[in-house]
Amino acid sequence: WGLLLLAVALALGGMAAARCPAPCVCDNLRAHVLCLNGNLTAIPSTIPQLTKKLDLWGNSFTVIPVGAFLATPYLTHLDLQRCKVERLEEGAFRGLGRLVYLNLASNSIALLYQESLDGLFSLQQLILEGNRIEEIQPGAFGHLGSLTVLDLRANALVYLPDMVFQGLQVLRWLRLSHNALHVLSSEAFTALPALRRLSLDHNELQALPSEALARLDGATQLDLGHNPITYVPEEALAMASLKHLFLDHAALQDVAPNAFARSPQLRMLDLRENQLRGLPPLAGVRGLARVSLAGNPLLCSCLLRPFHNWLVRARVQVEGACAAPPALRGRPLDSLRPTEMRCGRPRLRPSPAAPSEQPRAAGSGQCPQGCACSPDFRHGSCENRNLREIPQGFPGDTRLLDLRRNAFGTVPRGAFPGLKELVSLHLQSCSIGVLRPGALQGLESLVYLYLTNNRLSTLAATAFEGAPRLAYLDLDRNAFTRLPTGAFQLLPNLMSLHLQHNAIEELAEGDLSGAGGLRWLYLAGNAIGHIAPTALAPAKMLEKLHLEGNRLVEVPTAALRGLPALSELKLSQNPIKHVGDSAFLPVASSLQHLYLDNMGLEQIAPGAFAGLGPKIRSLYLESNKMSNIPDMSNFTGLEILNLRDVPFHCDCQLLPLRRWIDKLNLRVGATCGSPAEARGLKVKLSTTFQTCPDWGRGKAEGASPDKTKAASKLSKKKRSGKSPARGFKKSRA
Repeated sequence: WGLLLLAVALALGGMAAARCPAPCVCDNLRAHVLCLNGNLTAIPSTIPQLTKKLDLWGNSFTVIPVGAFLATPYLTHLDLQRCKVERLEEGAFRGLGRLVYLNLASNSIALLYQESLDGLFSLQQLILEGNRIEEIQPGAFGHLGSLTVLDLRANALVYLPDMVFQGLQVLRWLRLSHNALHVLSSEAFTALPALRRLSLDHNELQALPSEALARLDGATQLDLGHNPITYVPEEALAMASLKHLFLDHAALQDVAPNAFARSPQLRMLDLRENQLRGLPPLAGVRGLARVSLAGNPLLCSCLLRPFHNWLVRARVQVEGACAAPPALRGRPLDSLRPTEMRCGRPRLRPSPAAPSEQPRAAGSGQCPQGCACSPDFRHGSCENRNLREIPQGFPGDTRLLDLRRNAFGTVPRGAFPGLKELVSLHLQSCSIGVLRPGALQGLESLVYLYLTNNRLSTLAATAFEGAPRLAYLDLDRNAFTRLPTGAFQLLPNLMSLHLQHNAIEELAEGDLSGAGGLRWLYLAGNAIGHIAPTALAPAKMLEKLHLEGNRLVEVPTAALRGLPALSELKLSQNPIKHVGDSAFLPVASSLQHLYLDNMGLEQIAPGAFAGLGPKIRSLYLESNKMSNIPDMSNFTGLEILNLRDVPFHCDCQLLPLRRWIDKLNLRVGATCGSPAEARGLKVKLSTTFQTCPDWGRGKAEGASPDKTKAASKLSKKKRSGKSPARGFKKSRA
């Protein structure tokens, strides 16, 4: 016992003796160092050696160099969120053999090198959410033998190669949601024997990646929701342990009777919000307990009777209601009697043929020289072959064609003959400067077109002629100085338009003519300084409008009129100094997410948020210059409120905000910028409000004397230069 006490004393003495680097806060008792929301550009070299938890949230490192943490070998938790990290050098984390938690979320990392994560053999959780990762080099995770959770959500992954997760022998949850995945190699998930949960929702998978998923014998939960999957074929899922399957919000039109026969443990099947008019009895799923069909256009005729009878026999709970015939509209499926499900008009439309049943087009066994064609997945690829002309002769049933990273320069008229079934076309980084009229002629099934990172500066009105089903158009990183007027007239189904990081200077009247079905418009990183009042009027169904990183000097209030469905508005990083009264009133009935951060905003008028209320779920105001904000007490539905790096003047005028923050169960990050005695303190902990005439009323309404006393002590410590030893998790809020 004596030796143990001596070791503890030496450890605490080492932490106490080490100098705490400015502007950090050191909790010696917990071996925890916090350097939050500072201006650090390099990892501090004077962090105490015995530190176990290091929180560097909100700094500006750009690069994590080799051996950046060699001086802190006892770290177990490292937080590098929102640090503007672009690159992890090979060997950046060497020496951190005790680290169990690493958070690199919300940075700008684009590539994981083979040795980027070398040395982290004890790591259990790795958070890489919200970066720009497009590629993972084989072996990048090879040294993470203890990892149980890998979070890669909200990156830019489009493809998973074979063995990409090799080495993750004990991984239990792999999170790949909100990427752009459309191709998974057959061996992508090989060597994941302990995986129990796989999240692939919100990607661009057009078919179930059956072969890749078959490698996951132990997985119990699979999330494939929000993918454009239209059909689940026979024996599509061979996952012996699967219990929970999510296929909600996809584009399903039909499910084969034996689709899940090779997943005998399945207990819950979520098929909400698809296009299913009916289902057959499902074979081979004797343990199935629940099926959710809510939000499907179910036709409760005699053709649905076999499925209904099966539900009763198998004692499967069902969620969903009839959409037709009119006499049964709105009736829950589980309330129907077989005699009510009669045949007659309208009749159930035949389901689309399964891919295996569709006739193969002439020449389906061919493939252009130098390219690769997969008949099973109906994919063709000539990526990075230095081609000067677009190859022809792909199988007629090709659905995905990947021609990225070539040097075509021009896409001529009729460049893709015989590809009537093509759904997704990838032409990123092909030096394309001209898209000839009729270039897409004959692509009648095309839904996705990617033209990112090319040299396009204009488009003819007939550029998209022949592709009427086009819904997702990506023109990011080209050379447009204005929207290609007239080009959307032939695209009645356009839903998502990306024109980020071009050189667009204004949005003029008529720019979006024909885009009546547009729901998502991404215009970040342009030079937009003016939006005409009627510029957005054609897009009456618009839900998301991203305008961050432009040159707007005021909220485009007039242009927001006529957008009754707008739920997300991003104005971050625009030089808007003042937000006037009723700035968001035209979209007040629908707006849920509002981004006003990093603008140098100096003043928000008292009535700026007029009309906004319980529907607002997230509000971002961080990194601005105003000293006060309007009353937001009616924002009762808030889930996220970010007020970090705002220099609030903590006087009696701010008391209503202080009281409101006290009642919120949210981390808001509000700190005082003045007066001097309160500078740097959290608004909710500042004692300057105690001199206000209404302070006593606030206490009577529920302020805690203990809390006030604690805040006063903390204020004294702050002014004396002493660092409090407890409560750092709360102060991080």
